[in-house]
Amino acid sequence: MDETPRQGLAGAFGVAAAVQTFYERYPYPRPIDDLQKYQRLWQDNQRRRADFHLFWPTRPYREDFSILVAGCGTSQAAKYALRWPASRVTGIDFSATSVRCTEDLKRKYQLDNLEVRQLPLERASELDAKFDHVVSTGVLHHLPDPDAGLSALRSVLRPDGAMHLMVYAPYGRAGIYMLREFCRRVGIQATDEGIRELIVALGSLPPGHPLCTLFREVPDFREQAALADALLHPQDRAYSVPELFDFIANNGLRFDRWVTQAPYSPHCGVMNRIPQFSRRTQLPLLEQHAAVELLRGTIMRHSAIVSHHDAAGAREISLADDRCLAYVPIRVADTVCVQENLPPGAAAVLINRKHTYTDLYLPINAQQKRMFNAIDGTRTVGEIVHGSVSNEIARAFFERLWWMDQIVFDAHSAQ
Repeated sequence: MDETPRQGLAGAFGVAAAVQTFYERYPYPRPIDDLQKYQRLWQDNQRRRADFHLFWPTRPYREDFSILVAGCGTSQAAKYALRWPASRVTGIDFSATSVRCTEDLKRKYQLDNLEVRQLPLERASELDAKFDHVVSTGVLHHLPDPDAGLSALRSVLRPDGAMHLMVYAPYGRAGIYMLREFCRRVGIQATDEGIRELIVALGSLPPGHPLCTLFREVPDFREQAALADALLHPQDRAYSVPELFDFIANNGLRFDRWVTQAPYSPHCGVMNRIPQFSRRTQLPLLEQHAAVELLRGTIMRHSAIVSHHDAAGAREISLADDRCLAYVPIRVADTVCVQENLPPGAAAVLINRKHTYTDLYLPINAQQKRMFNAIDGTRTVGEIVHGSVSNEIARAFFERLWWMDQIVFDAHSAQ
């Protein structure tokens, strides 16, 4: 009998065991025992509505759905149970430490809507359940076989369900991968002594090293577990935009949108101000996003919303014709309206605090500000405009708000 499959299987088991041991010793994210601030944050009904319609723009709002948090870590499943108290949340993780931390939070906050199990996500089918929403952030890129993991998650996603995936991106993590290779070559390993050696080595980085910027901008790296996760993890891969699209499609899923789309869009920020703009917008969507990723050069992770490739019912938002006047715009909770130190001609500047790129801001004039102020989560675009501007001008403005992650749409009544 051919030994190659056996050797490959043994190698996969070895990697999985190494990753499991790593997280038992260095649980990440760092365990926490206080979720009160998070709980208060998500008591805002408008925040929950915006989050729902980010994933389901064409479905009526509801709060009683089923959620699987696959690779839930130390607190993520508990956070979802607090965020959606009327929903049924299941958290799975192969780390006993992560499961124990989540169980502690479940008891402390009396999360009767939460079930936690120690289970690798590749065996999600053993839950014998289907889910409206599957969340897997920061997990698939650590698996020995990411395709097997994504296929397993697809198998438990309802036909009209939505999946939130986050995987690492390569270009913004170039400095991390350089240091990982350095650690491998000099023998620095994921032990307490190895982390101490790593900290000494990091103190010797020359000022121009690609990792120096990350240390300044990513507070997580000040923690031991975060350093270990970034630089000493036994299994890690990253996906460029084309590789991610292939990964999604090869596992029977389709790309719907980015969780935050402005950083990838040729319509937003500095990308909209370079001469090649008109040429780029003629490219297929994949090529547009791939080009922007290369020009930005510092995207560290991709967060995407995906669904079954043959899912019934359109999820797409279209502002190409007057049907969009029946959409209800909902402000994104992280949007702030700045009214000081404005550029010439602006009545305000809109900024989404989740954006990390300083070019992603939206100046608006007085007329646009009146339309923005009228967004209350109940009125349609047509009701907000009410003849004050032409339909074409209204469509263009609300499309800019949408591309810039300032609003989402509840479009279910327009279907």
